[in-house]
Amino acid sequence: MHRIRPIPLRRPVRPTKARPMDITLHIGAHRTATTSFQRYLRENAETLARHGVGFWGPHRTRGGLFAGLLHEDRGSAISPERQYDLACQRIALNLDRVRATGLRHLIVSDENMLGAPRRNLRKRRLYPDVGDRLSRYLGAFGGRVTRIALSVRDQEAYWRSCLAFAVHRGMDLPGNDLLQALVDQPRLWQHVIRDIARVAPEARLTVIPHEAMAGLPERRLWHLTGGELHGPSAHARVWLNRAPNVAELRKARRAKGQPTGLTALTEGPDGHWQPFDRVQQAALREDYQDDLYWLRAGAEGLAQLADAPWRAAAGHIARTTTDHMTHRPPLAGSG
Repeated sequence: MHRIRPIPLRRPVRPTKARPMDITLHIGAHRTATTSFQRYLRENAETLARHGVGFWGPHRTRGGLFAGLLHEDRGSAISPERQYDLACQRIALNLDRVRATGLRHLIVSDENMLGAPRRNLRKRRLYPDVGDRLSRYLGAFGGRVTRIALSVRDQEAYWRSCLAFAVHRGMDLPGNDLLQALVDQPRLWQHVIRDIARVAPEARLTVIPHEAMAGLPERRLWHLTGGELHGPSAHARVWLNRAPNVAELRKARRAKGQPTGLTALTEGPDGHWQPFDRVQQAALREDYQDDLYWLRAGAEGLAQLADAPWRAAAGHIARTTTDHMTHRPPLAGSG
């Protein structure tokens, strides 16, 4: 597997007379309702645009916009350096077009910027190369990124969900050596956050707890725009890309001619698959509590946990309607 080389931030592209536009990179993590959030933004694109918010999601970023940033096409006759340069030019051109429309915010949401769950499982680490990867994306945006948003989740639920998808796609059932390695691996969310902050010192880093906002995309949008916009309620309660439960895993393994290997002992009370034993579950949940404690204590000034500001506005948000968006001035410290 080739190593992704970090790229230093390039100079911002030529200045434009259009008013400044905030660019937010919503980089994941996986298994934190990112697909549902992207669907919400896509379905409400026209309403959001009327209120100055644009959206680029995986349909666009993986449809050619980001091609060449990470040297995926190693069989191409074009050198990796040239591929990267072409990607930077392509992104700059698209940014100029968006800026010319007068939008105030552009949200770029693609969890694969952070890495891939299968690589995490293979390396037995939580996003081990996020710094190198993100430096290339930041370079491609020419220093224009103003905010980075990262969603985090209880490590027990995160790894369980990643494993369920991998098994559903044909991976062998994990043995206790892999499960224990995931429990013992040294990287917590705070290490991921430090890596992000190291390569993006000028961007405001917002950390969104999955448990608080998984099914509430309008709240996530509020934080991604710095507390400036309350999002529409249309398409806000769609739940996509759920982890397969035990019944679905059994069916998939039978279809592939594999022994199910899934007993009643591995089935949680809601039908989800639970590969970790109770001791392992407790250790992973304790890791997450350490992360939340670190974030609530200020995260060394590197990031802001997106929870407290919303509560003051919750009553007002609840009264928003399908096609109505409420504008508010940015809250002090909301970034």
